[in-house]
Amino acid sequence: MPKQSAHNRNLAASDVVSGSPAAGNAPGRRSWNGTDLALIGVFAALTAASIAVPPIPAGNILGVPITLQTMVVALAGLVLGGARAFAAVGLYVLLGLVGLPIFAGYQGGLGVLAMGSAGYLLSFPFAAALIGVLARPALRRVRKLTTLTTLWLFGAATAGTVLTHLCGIVGMMLNGQLAFGAALVADLPFVPGDLVKNAAAAAIAVGIHKAFPDLLRRPR
Repeated sequence: MPKQSAHNRNLAASDVVSGSPAAGNAPGRRSWNGTDLALIGVFAALTAASIAVPPIPAGNILGVPITLQTMVVALAGLVLGGARAFAAVGLYVLLGLVGLPIFAGYQGGLGVLAMGSAGYLLSFPFAAALIGVLARPALRRVRKLTTLTTLWLFGAATAGTVLTHLCGIVGMMLNGQLAFGAALVADLPFVPGDLVKNAAAAAIAVGIHKAFPDLLRRPR
């Protein structure tokens, strides 16, 4: 009996070290693997590629255009989850600030921080992370995705949009020397298009999760 007890204790210790289910550990990953890094790179590249769609003038006083970037930011959050989405969109913003011409209008460099669009741009990684965190509860059972799931994802994307617009308004107030009312009016033209893009991102995300149900699953 003592030998058996000692053997059981050794097994329990090895379970704790290996993180096996016998140790009572919740499924989780301590570090990103190659797939995670590849997905981060893909979405960073996809965000950069979105500038190939010509921006649409919004008619605001600072000339901030309507772009496809916000849709890709929402899609990153809905597909990757909070942490990986933050990394992907943050990588895109970092590369642009370093000087790569991957911002709207093929601009890049630190000079964009003095432009009217700076608040929107800097908000993107945080909006993607927020969207990913809010979307995750609806995606726990990816094999049973419903219309309600799509609505939840739309709501998550819209929460990220609210954050982006708030940051954009603050950026226009600081860089454009606008009063809050004027900055709010300058921001309003973006709202209808962003809601449409959020709906599209939610629908696309549902299709992606149906096709790849393990995207958000963390292996043991």
